[in-house]
Amino acid sequence: MKSAVENLDPTRVRLTVEVPFNELKPSLDAAYQKIAEQVNVPGFRKGKVPPRVIDQRFGRGPVLEEAINSALPDLYGKAVSEAKLEVVGRPEVEVTDLTDGEQLKFTAEVDIRPEFTLPEYKGLEVQVDDAAVDDEQIEEQIESLRKRFGSLVGVERAIEDGDFVSLDLEASIDGEVLEDGTATGVSYEVGSGNMVDGLDEAVTGKSAAETVEFRSALVGGSHAGDEADIKVTIGSVKTRELPALDDDFAQLASEFDTLAELRESVGARLAKSKKFEQGAQARDKVLEAVLEQLDFPLPAKAVEAEIAWRNEQLDQQIEAAGMTREGFFKLQEQTAEEFDADLDKQVRDGMKAQFVLDKLADAEELSVNQGELTNHLIRRAAGSGMSPDQFAQSVVQSGQIPALVGEVRRGKALQQILDTAVVKDASGNVVDLAELAEAEADAFGRAPGDEHFGHAHE
Repeated sequence: MKSAVENLDPTRVRLTVEVPFNELKPSLDAAYQKIAEQVNVPGFRKGKVPPRVIDQRFGRGPVLEEAINSALPDLYGKAVSEAKLEVVGRPEVEVTDLTDGEQLKFTAEVDIRPEFTLPEYKGLEVQVDDAAVDDEQIEEQIESLRKRFGSLVGVERAIEDGDFVSLDLEASIDGEVLEDGTATGVSYEVGSGNMVDGLDEAVTGKSAAETVEFRSALVGGSHAGDEADIKVTIGSVKTRELPALDDDFAQLASEFDTLAELRESVGARLAKSKKFEQGAQARDKVLEAVLEQLDFPLPAKAVEAEIAWRNEQLDQQIEAAGMTREGFFKLQEQTAEEFDADLDKQVRDGMKAQFVLDKLADAEELSVNQGELTNHLIRRAAGSGMSPDQFAQSVVQSGQIPALVGEVRRGKALQQILDTAVVKDASGNVVDLAELAEAEADAFGRAPGDEHFGHAHE
């Protein structure tokens, strides 16, 4: 077999491969055997039909087709290996010449990884937000805790902000009630704003048993985003009574004996959360600092494939929610063109980050051990709603183990950048990320820096 490589553009090549016919003999033998096991020929048992009989009865064409389809993946892989290409995505293969008994010739067009030189990535300086916690933030958390332990009590008065009401809802367009536009006994906190726009204003000041009507854009169902007439009948009206803010409440809502101890614990938890946020900010910013130093072309077909995959995922989610794309865009207050532009940028930014971190991992000779891969599988399984065993089986069956290894390896590459970075908060104080990394590893049972950078293109 001999092959040649033609550069079509900086990120795409055409392989031309010529294979002498004698190298196809194993595939031809396997093709004859496969066909022999599938056909019925009088006088011969299945699997025992000689090649010459198959040629006579069914022709040489099906045999050649089967043999070539079987051989092409290995022949393509061998050509890629010999040319030392780092391919991205699936090839477009075309058989250009098949002369029985002489040769097979085919071409394969495929994207390749872009070539670029890594910029300086050690000792970067980035700034993150302050991690200071003030009394107001602590009191917000305490108040939220009080609400969780509050009780609802019925009242006979006009509805006020913060009340809890039971509502019957009916949506109609052009006088016709929508098939999926009714709901009864819906519990709603007035002022929360988590239902249709205008609902809070419509019910505030009204009382139980009253009915009000208003117009608003629907937020779900088959007419999501469309303007509709909404009729609301108010059932019960309740207010939330909160427990007194004292030591008894601290004992009820926590393991602490005093309110002072509870406040101290809440402050410590908020401080730890803000440190985690600093760590996430630092990761994003050091990666941005590296990427800003680079400008290289991305493989067009790989970008197209990723965009198509994400659109397919979105369509499935929209369908599951009983919505349309038009309704989805209305809810997002975004045009289809704006959505496409945002998606294109997300895909390009993510792919650029993958290529850079992969190259950095090569430069640092990073590897992934079994423990790191297992921890990553456990994390991904938790996010997918599967058990670790189910998720692992799914990954193996779909051939995605190399992609997961790549995710872990890129996470370790990003950690390499972060380990040497100088990170300061907005007040100019140096942030100790080593302490944060240890806390994260303990919290999540994984190697720090193990990140997932989207749909992989291994």
